[in-house]
Amino acid sequence: MGRITARRPVTRITLGTQPVRRPDTLAVEEPLEIRVGGASLAITMRTPGNDVELAGGFLVSEGVIAAGGQFHSAIHCGGPGAGGPIAGAAENTYNVLDVTLAQGVAAPDPDLARTFYTTSSCGLCGKASIEAVQTVSSYDVAVDAVDVAAEVLVTFPDLLRAAQAVFDKTGGLHAAGLFDAATGELVVLREDVGRHNAVDKVVGWGVLNDRLPLSGHVLMVSGRASFELVQKAVMAGIPILAAVSAPSSLAVELAAAQGLTLVGFLRGDSMNVYTRPDRIRVGAGDRAALSAS
Repeated sequence: MGRITARRPVTRITLGTQPVRRPDTLAVEEPLEIRVGGASLAITMRTPGNDVELAGGFLVSEGVIAAGGQFHSAIHCGGPGAGGPIAGAAENTYNVLDVTLAQGVAAPDPDLARTFYTTSSCGLCGKASIEAVQTVSSYDVAVDAVDVAAEVLVTFPDLLRAAQAVFDKTGGLHAAGLFDAATGELVVLREDVGRHNAVDKVVGWGVLNDRLPLSGHVLMVSGRASFELVQKAVMAGIPILAAVSAPSSLAVELAAAQGLTLVGFLRGDSMNVYTRPDRIRVGAGDRAALSAS
């Protein structure tokens, strides 16, 4: 498996002192080609590790699969012509992953195949409209009766940050965590240079453990809430998405259309709830007022 971190020399400059040359730890970023049945589907830039989860989550986001039983297996490919940083490399570079779907599951539409490199921040840019998500999602998050206490929700950013082991070393990774809404327990956390990849790895964990839909959970992300992250939550059946930063306008539109609770600026003891505030439990009187607003 490829390295998650790498050491590189850096010149540290602090005003009033002499520059110091020292090693620094960086988050590794490498390409991963995802194949299905030997056919190339996508190439994304990611932090190596949990690649099978990444592929599983990606396939859920794209509507190729919707349950763990539809994902059979995956294997890293190697050898001449297999791809990787150097085409024709004899060794297994662990940068090509071939997924086998379960028997009877249709192969991806050839139109889904990506013939270009997506960047770490681009994510799944192909889904350009709310209608596209509405037509392919297998789960209706609007009917999920989950709620979460506000005093529990405000603890999630610190719990997420405390579990970011690789971020502590590099300062260069996004994180996504899945929390049990009833208990506040952090169920799974994944880190990646791409925030979309981090979410795909969390969803892929659900695929490999046959946990989809991920109802009754909160998806917490370390950055902003984009349209693509709302899309991924909806596709995985996650009813609540919380972010430490701002959502985009299209993210709010999609969340409203799908009945997903979208929380932004979750910091300290406050938050902004953009959609479905009735799921945030802040006391009987306040919750009733929110439901009526």
